[in-house]
Amino acid sequence: MTHTAPMTCEQALARLFEFLDHELGEQETVEMQEHLKMCRACYSRAEFERALKQALRDTGSEAAPSELQRRIGKLLADY
Repeated sequence: MTHTAPMTCEQALARLFEFLDHELGEQETVEMQEHLKMCRACYSRAEFERALKQALRDTGSEAAPSELQRRIGKLLADY
């Protein structure tokens, strides 16, 4: 039986979008889920990104309101 080290925040954030898009393998998904259960900061980031993705999906093909575009642009510039 092999034991791997727990996923770090750096590793979790590097794989976050793949996780949210269901593109990780089974083992990586389990590791990510375990990390998110233990790490409040990464969990909060994942929930923010999940909510943002849902809000963008909910807008359909309509253009995002200018205020939302500005806020997203600022978030991306600060990232």
